[in-house]
Amino acid sequence: MTLFVKRSSLVFFSQNNMKKIVFTKMVATGNDFVVSYIKGSSAELRKLAKATCDRKFGVGADGLLALEKSRVADVRMRVFNADGSEAEMCGNGARCIAAFIGKPEVRIQTLAGIIESKVKRDIVKIKLTNPSCLKLELPIRISNRTLRVNFINTGVPHAVIFVEGLDKIDVKNLGRQIRFHKQFAPAGTNVNFVEVLKRDSIKVRTYERGVEDETLACGTGSVASALITSYMLQAPGQKMINVLTKSGEVLKVSFRESDNKFKEVWLEGKVKVVFNGAF
Repeated sequence: MTLFVKRSSLVFFSQNNMKKIVFTKMVATGNDFVVSYIKGSSAELRKLAKATCDRKFGVGADGLLALEKSRVADVRMRVFNADGSEAEMCGNGARCIAAFIGKPEVRIQTLAGIIESKVKRDIVKIKLTNPSCLKLELPIRISNRTLRVNFINTGVPHAVIFVEGLDKIDVKNLGRQIRFHKQFAPAGTNVNFVEVLKRDSIKVRTYERGVEDETLACGTGSVASALITSYMLQAPGQKMINVLTKSGEVLKVSFRESDNKFKEVWLEGKVKVVFNGAF
């Protein structure tokens, strides 16, 4: 399978004249995106994201990936969630962009830093910036009970909660309460519920900030969940953890851990083009 995609047209907005945009719909392990070379103000792109991501009256997607030329990388990626908010980075989105560009190796400029990637047919690997802000077992009061919540920033903020019986968890309701909890204000956080299957395998369900619902997968959330699982299991060194997502597909997270820090963090999984269109 070859993932070469013809680049969408670069489109400029004007205040009183909305022009047609050409886009590619892409999906990475269940995360779906509208991808287009497009330039506009933040306000215009937020409005466009809400319109295109609408699953009833638009294209339908978890987010809009707006691409621009970059002076420091192959391309600049701006990530707009379905609610119009802009995110610092998106792991699965970056994997889609690497496939979209159509080169074996791609450097992507994001608000979280430069993301490196490697593309081999429909398998795309990205190297994330080094994670930060690790906090373990924060006591969070939710619905008259205290939860022990872990936190790490893998380009965007992520809370990680270990559970049993993952399939029975009310991810949307519980995730929303944690996402807006004062502990994580004002930025809020994505929320991952994790069930450990084996030392090298976990199952994850994620409530995504900006989508404001559970998604079929989250790249940076899978990374956050894998890193904290390794840390809690006290397994330093070079590691690889398989992450079973809600979509049923598996993401591979590899990394090196030493001195309570994570480096050389890679996320790997499948990417595919769904269709090309105009909006």
